[in-house]
Amino acid sequence: MAPTKVRRVVTGHDSDGKARVVADGTVEPITSGLMPGSAIYRLWGRDERAVFPDDGSPRRAESYYPPRDGSRFMINTIAPGELTPSSDLDLTAAWEELERQAPGAAAAMEPDAPGMHTTDSLDYVLVVSGEVTLELDDGERTVLRAGDVVIQNGTRHAWRNHGIEPCTIVGVAVGADRA
Repeated sequence: MAPTKVRRVVTGHDSDGKARVVADGTVEPITSGLMPGSAIYRLWGRDERAVFPDDGSPRRAESYYPPRDGSRFMINTIAPGELTPSSDLDLTAAWEELERQAPGAAAAMEPDAPGMHTTDSLDYVLVVSGEVTLELDDGERTVLRAGDVVIQNGTRHAWRNHGIEPCTIVGVAVGADRA
């Protein structure tokens, strides 16, 4: 199934401080041969706290995960089964492309534990459709279904789809400090 586009409507304030729709368009998914059947939608982000009024223009948000005081808003579709690249995939080129599309995402991943990662963020995650397993340290697993919410407090984790249909999650990540 081909990934769909997501419509994003952005509001802001005009020079008189009145609320206005300042952008209305679609967001293309990030896809990679490294994660066949999966899609990432980077919907919005900023590297600093918001201050209003705001004209609604995009702010700096280059890295995939937010820095302290930053935030990210995304939708992820996780394909079922093991995400195994095809045997003819140029892995070096695929990793380079993923780094261009989602800077820093691959660096957070543990090379010896596929899918496992730790971020310096507080993540609010809603399962919209399908089923996904949240895996934590020592193999602790929690199955989540549509309507379930996860508050991810900067812990080491992976998302695994052991079901038969894609799972879609919506998340907001807020940058945090790690002591």
